[in-house]
This record gives sequence, C-alpha cells and structure tokens, in this order.
Amino acid sequence: MAFYSCLCVLAHSFTVLWLVTPLLWYHQVQGMIVQSNHQERGCDYSIGSWVVDVHHPLYEASRSCPFIGQGFNCLGNGRPDQDYLRYRWKPSSCNLPRFDGKKFLERYRGKKIMFVGDSLSNNMWQSLTCLLHTAVPKSDYTLTSQTKQLSVFFFKEYQTSIMWLKNGYLVDVVHDKEKGRVVKLDSIKSGDQWRGVDALIFNTYHWWTHIGESKTHFEVGNEVKDMDYMEAFRIGLTTWAKWIDSNIDPSKTSVLFQGIAATHSDGKGCQGQTKPVQGSQPLYPGVDIVKNILRSMKNPIHLLDITLLTQLRIDGHPSIYSGRGTSYVDCSHWCLAGVPDTWNEFLYAALIGR
Repeated sequence: MAFYSCLCVLAHSFTVLWLVTPLLWYHQVQGMIVQSNHQERGCDYSIGSWVVDVHHPLYEASRSCPFIGQGFNCLGNGRPDQDYLRYRWKPSSCNLPRFDGKKFLERYRGKKIMFVGDSLSNNMWQSLTCLLHTAVPKSDYTLTSQTKQLSVFFFKEYQTSIMWLKNGYLVDVVHDKEKGRVVKLDSIKSGDQWRGVDALIFNTYHWWTHIGESKTHFEVGNEVKDMDYMEAFRIGLTTWAKWIDSNIDPSKTSVLFQGIAATHSDGKGCQGQTKPVQGSQPLYPGVDIVKNILRSMKNPIHLLDITLLTQLRIDGHPSIYSGRGTSYVDCSHWCLAGVPDTWNEFLYAALIGR
C-alpha cells in the first residue's frame, strides 16, 4: 500500500523535504532535480572511477542471454580483448547497492517497467533483461515485438513486463514528401503509450546530434523551420517535461531520465581502445539543458547521471565488433556485458535502494 512520510527540518531559513514512496526514494526541494546520487546523504553516485573487480562481468551475454542483440555482443562478434569486462564503477564517497535481480522482480511483481527512447535505451533495456534473467535463469520468459516500436520481455512467474518503446525524439515526428522528416517540437500525441506503467525511464539526445546528416526540419506551431539542433533539443525536451507534469501521477508512476551517454567518435575514435581514460572531463554538450529542464519540473524526476562514467569508458564501445564488419566503427553504443550494467545499478538504487 502506497504511503508517504515527510520529515521537515528548518535550519537557517530553508526547508528540506524528504519524500518517501514505495516506488522511488526522492530527495527534493520544490522544482529541484532528483538524482540517483542522493540515495545516501552526502553521496553522489555519479562521481567516481572505474576499478578492476574480479567478480565482473555480471553475466556472459552469449551463454547466459542468447536474446542479446548482435550489435551489443562484442565477444560473440570476435572482440579479442576482455579487460573491458572487468571494471566496476566505484563512487567516490559511498558504494552502489548490489544489484539483486530476485529482489527487483519481487518488488515489481505484476508491474510494468518501460524504457522510452532511442537505441541507447535499447542498450540499457537489454542489459536489464539479461541481469534479471541471470538472477532467475530457470524462470520462463517470453520476448515479443508487439509493434515495430514496442518490444516486451515478460517474466511469467513474476508477471513482470520489461518494455522498450522506440522513440528517439520523445516529441512527434511526421514525414513530409517535400520536406522530409519534420520534428514537431511542441507536440506529443503518442504519450498515451506511456500511461498505466509503474516505472518510466526516458532517454533522448543521440538522434538530435545527427540532425545534419539527414533531411530533417523542425516545426513550432504551424511554422516549419531550420534551427540549431541544441536549441531544438531544448524546446523538445521542455515539451516532454510539460507533458509529464500534466499527465503522470508521481504517486503511481516513477519517472526517471536516463541521462546523456557520451560518444567517442571524435579524433581517433574508440577503435583499438582497451582501457578507460582517467581524470576530470569537460562538461558534455546537452547536460546543462537536461538538468535545467528537470529542475523546472513540478513533479520529481530521477536523473540517472551517467555522463561522466561513460566519458571515461572509451574502451566500452563495440567499435569494429558490432557484427557489421570491420569497416563499421560503432563508438556510440556499448558492449554487453559492460557499461550499461552500471546504468541499471543506478536504476536499482533508485527504484529498490538497499
């Protein structure tokens, strides 16, 4: 049964409100961003480093999870080095809760979890399904594509659905014969698909950065125009934020934002990289836009702040081992097992905690 408990502490003329629900732990000041890094007071999960751990990887994709897509199964595609599998993310001031797949499924028995976003959402979705299946390998499951956009991994014993809804922009997209693709920055008509779900994990950014590579225009009101992709991203994400505030009840649905995963396509790219990079990293494009918009929202949104940990993992991409041949170098997606497993450890900390 849902319940709320509030503890208000007045100190030096400001109030901090802790709001607890059975779905998600919130650390919230009105309009403040909610991050995975506040499960423990003073702890920031997003700041840390990659350390070698003999207990990693958490699974072997080819053996444990035959449903993993070919593009993410780097070992299966012939990647010869394996050091990239051995790293664990270690926050600087605390420890991430251990991912417990059985506990996760028990908590979400009879419930629905939906990832909404692009192929990086797919990356995270496949990681989660494998982590959960590895925890209950004898538990029957089905994997179905209900539409061209919707894939569902269903655990029969737990009646739990883990879904991925492909939607790269979150706002509406139409195709015009003359203009090509038109992204309607102020319109969301597909949001009904997001209703009735117990946890929503949204992601958008990657497709916006490829606007210049295709015939794409933006529409605001009834005016179709060209504009800088970052400005378009800001307008589109603001539309999504307003829709969430107006249509999703946070007492019934946990809403999370996946955060921006870094790519490593510049310069020499990721090909041949076998070790993480070290040290501080520059502010990644788009991160400020995401955080400012989430701060402005009425409802609490949990940001899985994965940017820094991905900036450091230049070695974690499929590179030439995506199954498309050695002429194709993928420095955007991530090998499984690998970095997205940590994203799901952040997700576990947010939804389940300790």
